[in-house]
Amino acid sequence: MKELGKRKRMIGTVVSDKMDKTIVVSVDRLVKHRLYKKYVRRRARYAAHDERNVSRIGDKVLIIETRPLSKTKRWRVSRVVERAL
Repeated sequence: MKELGKRKRMIGTVVSDKMDKTIVVSVDRLVKHRLYKKYVRRRARYAAHDERNVSRIGDKVLIIETRPLSKTKRWRVSRVVERAL
């Protein structure tokens, strides 16, 4: 795959693999609360393109930003970082 510019990368957990060639990845991050200075857990869900249908629920995957592939898909699975048990 040819890299053009810097693309965003995220590591997240697969929460759904019911669709064909598409998975839903949940990405957790810690954000500091402005007033209370406490770290709060934030979660975002991204639809990602999985060309070979290799990811399963519970897998940790690296997703990279790509051109829009459908109405909701703007991410592509780069590789499976860790398999689910």
